[in-house]
Amino acid sequence: MSSVPKAKRKKYGQFFTNATTAKFMASLFCFDLSKKQVDILDAGAGTGILAAAVVQKLLESGYGGAIHITCYETDELVLPLLEENMILCNKLHNVSYTIKRENYITSQNFSGFTLFNNENYQYDYIIGNPPYMKIAKDAAEALAIPEVCYGAPNLYFLFWAMGIHNLKEEQELVYIIPRSWTSGAYFSRFRKYLFDNCVITDIHLFESRDKVFDGESVLQETMIVKVKKTSVAPHCINITSSSTSEFKDIRRFCAPYETVVSKNRFVYLVTNDEDAKILRTINHFHKTLPEINMKMQTGIIVDFRTRDVLRNELEDGSYPLLYSQHIKNGKVVWPLGKEGEVIKTDKKSYLQENGDFLIVKRFTSKEEPRRLQCGIYLKKKYDKFKYISTQNKVNFIKCDSPCVTYGLYVLLNSTLYDCYYRILNGSTQVNSTEINQMPIPERHIIEEMGRELMHQELSVVNCNKILNKWIN
Repeated sequence: MSSVPKAKRKKYGQFFTNATTAKFMASLFCFDLSKKQVDILDAGAGTGILAAAVVQKLLESGYGGAIHITCYETDELVLPLLEENMILCNKLHNVSYTIKRENYITSQNFSGFTLFNNENYQYDYIIGNPPYMKIAKDAAEALAIPEVCYGAPNLYFLFWAMGIHNLKEEQELVYIIPRSWTSGAYFSRFRKYLFDNCVITDIHLFESRDKVFDGESVLQETMIVKVKKTSVAPHCINITSSSTSEFKDIRRFCAPYETVVSKNRFVYLVTNDEDAKILRTINHFHKTLPEINMKMQTGIIVDFRTRDVLRNELEDGSYPLLYSQHIKNGKVVWPLGKEGEVIKTDKKSYLQENGDFLIVKRFTSKEEPRRLQCGIYLKKKYDKFKYISTQNKVNFIKCDSPCVTYGLYVLLNSTLYDCYYRILNGSTQVNSTEINQMPIPERHIIEEMGRELMHQELSVVNCNKILNKWIN
């Protein structure tokens, strides 16, 4: 790490695993000590620390059979150290190894979704810290696994998918990866492939996202996950968490499988009984926003690309353009005197018919107490405008009445739904795809909640009280 600049490693999505993390990951395997030989794969092996940790754990467990390691690595700077470490494994413990200096993804023959459809499953135990890096949708790696790609993919889940493909039936894979795969449309094809072939048995979460890779400034939330190649799901998933990658304060929780892996194949990262209770409570509702014709959408104006139609003040033929800054204490307050908060255009794709809207911030900071922050916009307050528009850093729900708008505000401004969203999505971005799949009450209940809130302060406390009546 000290010999290669951080910027260069980041260019290749290369973040090295530390020793404590490698040992923890290896400890998750349930080894079959009766095997005469075990084959270990470390794709994107780096220095070989993960494969070495598996060897150490096997030997500590009393394994006496033959061990073979396959490492894939293409970085010429790290290959000499990888070779040294594999030679050491061989000298100390008679471990045989193969180092493949080729692209792990493009060198494989991926054959689609079917469970156990390839006679070339090679590995008993796969461990990995794949590169974290977005690539173009027409990159060679993406074209090698088209079945799991949607748009421009990230290398980490392509490595994971190929690892599942190469894993022997009933055997195990442990990866350290970003959390982003657990929900949303972007990873839906990958999740289908994952759950068509494997079940999750163990998850480890880190509370401090910047203390997993020492000194590497990885800002994505990172997790460790173990999967088993089988169609038989366990009753529970073992979920552990720790503050850092030192693993000194591990907390353990066993969550029912169907609580973590939902029917829509989102993965909910519950860490305690309170999280599980929140999921059970909301899952009692059976509608979604699209089912009541209130689908959440993303704002339509990318302001820096449309500067020619933006104005600072109203003029003939212009309309309000709503930003996240216009959300104030539960209401949309416009104008604010903000630069570019007016739009003047005849282009219909830039405009929305004026109506009642719930506007939701798409981005919040990690430190803010709430992820879901929304404001009510009512047509009657701005009835002189035929159209409005929304900047793309907000999401919006077009509602067909004020009471529905207030009712949806009760849901999204409640503590219950904010906690639910945090369990579902660890990022600071509010994703409309995920909101549209959240269970919500029947429309008439939403209307009743809205009517009650109309006569009260738009506070979290009041939203909680109103929602709790319908939950209980």
